[in-house]
Amino acid sequence: MLDEKKLLITGGTGSFGKKLLETINQKFPNCLVTVYSRDELKQSELKSKFPNVRFIIGDVRDKERLGRAMYGADYVIHAAALKQVPSCEINPFECVKTNVLGANNVIECATEAKVERVLALSTDKAAGAINLYGATKLCADKMFMAANLLTPETIFSSARYGNVMGSRGSIMPYFIEQKKNGLPLTITDNKMTRFNITLDEAVNFVIHCLETMLGGEIFVPKMQSYRVLDVAEAVDPGGARIVTGIRPGEKVNEDIIHGADALNTLDCGSFYVIKPSWESFDKYQLYYLGRPCSAGFQYSSNSSRKYLSVDRLRTLIKENVK
Repeated sequence: MLDEKKLLITGGTGSFGKKLLETINQKFPNCLVTVYSRDELKQSELKSKFPNVRFIIGDVRDKERLGRAMYGADYVIHAAALKQVPSCEINPFECVKTNVLGANNVIECATEAKVERVLALSTDKAAGAINLYGATKLCADKMFMAANLLTPETIFSSARYGNVMGSRGSIMPYFIEQKKNGLPLTITDNKMTRFNITLDEAVNFVIHCLETMLGGEIFVPKMQSYRVLDVAEAVDPGGARIVTGIRPGEKVNEDIIHGADALNTLDCGSFYVIKPSWESFDKYQLYYLGRPCSAGFQYSSNSSRKYLSVDRLRTLIKENVK
């Protein structure tokens, strides 16, 4: 579906963006890709690796610039965001300007440019949000749902997933760096659990969502979970640990589908779909062949209590964390 199409990626120079570019280059060599981001250094580093990709410096906060970049695009993957939870807590309006006002700019520019499909990347922190980052992404999720009421020419959806293994700022590279420097591994809470998804899995899921989206839904993949203590053991067996306490805006267990969303959630086999509250189930159920989840259903990183083992984590880290 991406062959012979024009794809714009906002914020496409991070860990996810680089893997997405690699995958598109391999699977869809005739897809014309434009990366729109504000990091000139990362863009210059990627230019030599992806000579056929067009790079544009710009910020999603700048609607005029974004509109020019989006002109002629068939599809948009919106990945640009401020994501560091502690930083967002102490710089709240900067987070709002990028994650909420920037999302609105993406919606308005895509509508004006008559883009066919827009897929926004969300986060598990948007479910039952207790920190500003999660709250802004929940707001953006709702905006992308409602954007489908604006025009029949552009459809909008979101993909929500958990912690990407080995991505910038994730716990595994952090532990590896601490071990390398001879430091004890710092753990915020001994009971902490998190969802896990590899970069390959995240990229393939996003491409699948872009190809199948009806509009208005939030896609959620079924993921495995891990205990942070087990990650520490996989990285540094028997090493020293320091428990520092939960940081501002942090949860012990991460939700990705809140209980309040159960009445709008379909189980579609390998993933879930959360539909807009104003839409009937029929439209999505017939298309995805899913079944409605029971009242009170909740999907959290400790839901199944079947966690990745230390040995499996060690293997995954070796394969996915550079």
